[in-house]
Amino acid sequence: MTFAHPAFAPYRTLIDALGLARGLPASGSDCLGALNAHAARLDSRNANGLPLRFFAPDRRLSARDYETRILETGEVPTRADTWHDVLNALVWLRFPRFKAALNAAHGTDLAAESGSVRSRRRDALTVLDESGVWMISRDPALPALLAERAWLPLFWEARSRVEKETCFVIVGHALLEKTLDPYPTMTGKCLTLIADSLDPDAADEAAAAALAAIDSPRQLAPLPIQGIPGWDPGNGRAAYYANEAVFRPARRPA
Repeated sequence: MTFAHPAFAPYRTLIDALGLARGLPASGSDCLGALNAHAARLDSRNANGLPLRFFAPDRRLSARDYETRILETGEVPTRADTWHDVLNALVWLRFPRFKAALNAAHGTDLAAESGSVRSRRRDALTVLDESGVWMISRDPALPALLAERAWLPLFWEARSRVEKETCFVIVGHALLEKTLDPYPTMTGKCLTLIADSLDPDAADEAAAAALAAIDSPRQLAPLPIQGIPGWDPGNGRAAYYANEAVFRPARRPA
C-alpha cells in the first residue's frame, strides 16, 4: 500500500508507527490491537473523557447507535479489514479533539431528534466526518476566494500566497480513502480556520471549537483537492483550472 499522496503528510508518523504501509494486517485482531495500543499510548479520549478503544462490531449499526456507542463508552466500531474504518481510526488518533467534538455534536442533536430525519446540522457534521478538509489560513482573503469558487485567482494567480499562507488537512476518512487511488474529481468540503499558525496540532482544537457555528452543509465550501498546489503534478499550469467538470464555477443568481 502506498500513502504517497500529500494528504497523508499529517498522518505519516502514525502510518509508520502502525505499519500501515505494509497493508492491512491479515488478522483483524492484530490491527485492532495496534490501534488500541497506540490510543492508550496517546491517552486518546472521547468528549466525555472516556478512553478511546476500537472494537469489531458484530452487526451493522445505525448512525444513532454508532454515535451513541462512542459517546457513552469511548468504543469506536471499527471493521479492521476495511481501509474506510481503519482510516477513520487514524483520524481519531491524529486529531482526537476534532473527532470527539464531532461525536459530541452528533449526540446533542440526536437527543433532540424524535424521528428518522437527520437535521441539517447533522448532515453538515456527517459531511465533515466523511469528506472534511481544514483550510487553515493566515490570510482571510484566500478562504474568501475559495468560497467564491474563484479557482484560477486562488490556485494560480495567488499560488505563492496559498503555498506560504495556508495549510490543507484532510480529516474526512472517506476522502482519505479515495486518495489511496487518486482521481481528478475528488472533492472535499472545507471548514475554514483563520489562524496565526499553520500547525495542524493547533488546528485540532480550533476546528473542534469552530463546529459550534456550523449548522448546514451549505457553510462548507467544496474543494477539488487535486487543485491544491503540489497535490497533483499536473496542476502546475493555469489550464489545469479551466476544466469546469472538476472546477465548477459558482452558481449565478437566476
